Amino acid sequence: MLTIFNGHLEIEQWVTSLHDHYEESSVASYFGLFSTILNAAVRARVIPASPCAGIRVTAGAWESDKLVATPVQGVRAAIRLYEAGLGLGGLALCLMNLYTGARWGELAGQLRHEYDEVNKAIGIIEPLKEVNGKLVKAGATVAGGRLALDAGLPGRRVRRAKRGARTKTPAGTRWVRLSPSIAVVYEALLDLRPDADSFVFVSPTGSPWFRSNFRQRYWRAAWDGVNPDDPDARDHLPALLSGFRFHEGRHTHTTWLAQDGVPEIARRARVGHKMPGIARVYEHVTPEMQQQVSEVLEARWLTAALALEEDELAKLLDWVPQLRSAIEAARRGRPVGSGSG
Repeated sequence: MLTIFNGHLEIEQWVTSLHDHYEESSVASYFGLFSTILNAAVRARVIPASPCAGIRVTAGAWESDKLVATPVQGVRAAIRLYEAGLGLGGLALCLMNLYTGARWGELAGQLRHEYDEVNKAIGIIEPLKEVNGKLVKAGATVAGGRLALDAGLPGRRVRRAKRGARTKTPAGTRWVRLSPSIAVVYEALLDLRPDADSFVFVSPTGSPWFRSNFRQRYWRAAWDGVNPDDPDARDHLPALLSGFRFHEGRHTHTTWLAQDGVPEIARRARVGHKMPGIARVYEHVTPEMQQQVSEVLEARWLTAALALEEDELAKLLDWVPQLRSAIEAARRGRPVGSGSG
């Protein structure tokens, strides 16, 4: 009984740690599978009782509010990441988070060849995952900033994803089209990654990102600020939206689309969710819906860019001069879409 009691405490601690990294629905799925395995062990008389019994997985009726960033806050956070030493990669990763709604692993795992230059879309097929302290993509371990070669096939890179290397759900495997200006930023970054098998988003050392490293060293400071309550501090940087998480960029993205009147089917398809019930049979995304998504996101981007201080906008145009024509056209009052800032 003492062993079961200790196991119960360890599982509670494990569930608590999962909540720090995953959404509640994911935690419930992981725990449900684990509990099912232990219950089977009980029925087979391998263990006397399941230590999972009585563990509360969900948070109940109370749920913390999700933070939703404004487009201006998003651009300013992206600028901070650039200036923190991440350059164009930091700028693009922040903007892609907000303007694609993709998950962390779906963006961090992007390879140069997974971009469709004709349709301006990123392919989300095999996300980057962290397994036992190692980065894994397509069933292969990342070594030295590249995917390890298949030992059984010298010279050939692993292409076929194992089951655990796929997207979270079948609906998660998708192409996500970029709005015009975000495509410009992303393509400027791709110009720095000439190798087709290069990871697009890498750390200053050239290796793909570990999520916790990026979050603690760069993301938190960009949104929380540095000594935000001490204006006299030498390194003072005011908060933009304190506590904003990378995953909340996904919530922000879908909220923007909802505010701009994009149909639910198009919103769900974009972030890799399927429609509930009979709607998944009879509702489909049309080219007109895809165009609407592109237009409202572009409008939000241009509205945010024009709301920046002059020095902020000057930095942005210095880093990505290809953005100048669209921003100047918007400044002259040419219609840019139906979105809001």
